[in-house]
Amino acid sequence: MAGVPQVDFALDTYECIVIYPGAAGRALPAETVQRLQGEHTEHMQALQRRGIILVAGSIDGTTSNPEPPIGFGLARTGSVDDVRSVLEADPAVQAGLYRVDVLTFLCPAGSLEFPLVKAES
Repeated sequence: MAGVPQVDFALDTYECIVIYPGAAGRALPAETVQRLQGEHTEHMQALQRRGIILVAGSIDGTTSNPEPPIGFGLARTGSVDDVRSVLEADPAVQAGLYRVDVLTFLCPAGSLEFPLVKAES
């Protein structure tokens, strides 16, 4: 993996999910947007129940980026491509309401916990 920092401690690897507004979102009727947002929520919750996504949620706040992200999540499957594939199956992504990017996220081993995932295991 390119760009792995050389550190003297162990790292955990996650897939970082970033969701942005999609190109078609501005042109969709309000009722379609509302329906797609509901389908998106159901899709993400199903992925979390299946253990693919560890945590996901919305981002709110101002930024200097003209197209700021609107959602963030973490997965731990070992494959950026696999996570990207299941996210691209999201009805809201397919309709162009959202677009996704999936990147590798590295952090000190053991520094993150996901109590909701443990509770459901």
